[in-house]
Amino acid sequence: MIIFYDGSCPLCSTEMTQLKQFDTDNKIVLEDLNAADFSERYSYIDKEKAMTYLQAQTHSGEMVYGLDVTYQAWKIVGKHSWLKIFRLPIISFFADCGYLLFAKYRHPISRFLMPNTQCSNGQCGIKTKGDK
Repeated sequence: MIIFYDGSCPLCSTEMTQLKQFDTDNKIVLEDLNAADFSERYSYIDKEKAMTYLQAQTHSGEMVYGLDVTYQAWKIVGKHSWLKIFRLPIISFFADCGYLLFAKYRHPISRFLMPNTQCSNGQCGIKTKGDK
């Protein structure tokens, strides 16, 4: 699975880092939408749309979106049990709405939840006193 994510989002980058820690078989490739050569390498991905919600491409070439990406990615690494609830019929509707709201406001939410984090080139870390 190739996951196209916003590397300038601290929460997004943190989740991707955690995901890769469990990806012992290297079944997931992470692609930062902010990479300088992203559009050249993935011309078939609408970067503007991909910045509005998480997108991924499966090994078979199928595109997956939103919480389905999260669910499938964590399933690949064997850590999805708790996410199954978000894919239940009625709950999935509300979870997907909640995800779209989160995706739209992910940067302010990240700044609120992770105020000492700064991101550059898809790498997020804790700010030190000398950082601006």
